[in-house]
Amino acid sequence: MDDIKYGEILMPGDEETQKEQEKSVRRKFWPTLRKAARHIPFSRDVVAAFYCALDPQTPTRVRGILLGALGYFVMPVDIIPDFFAVIGYSDDVAVLTLAFSMIRGHIRQEHYDAADRALQNEPEAMKTA
Repeated sequence: MDDIKYGEILMPGDEETQKEQEKSVRRKFWPTLRKAARHIPFSRDVVAAFYCALDPQTPTRVRGILLGALGYFVMPVDIIPDFFAVIGYSDDVAVLTLAFSMIRGHIRQEHYDAADRALQNEPEAMKTA
């Protein structure tokens, strides 16, 4: 796991890269979260990060970092395959944790409120995301 280049994963990228990453995250986020929720102890934070990344008021650099981390989370090909139960999500958790530490303070209460609503009513959240 030492070979993982977290800095490369979390690079904000240019506007076109961010748009492509956002499309991928929007399409794959909820199905991936549904599979991973019991293995990731901070699912609420991940959903709040999703809403923060989609918020046009979020600074471009922060959006890029979050989209990079969420993009890694939803990637079907992984450094440690996610089908290995708990250990399979350890690289995803590491990337997300690093991203959260880099953008601390940008995930606002309104993002957490949206996450709480989405987690209570996931099928509806999937339609609006």
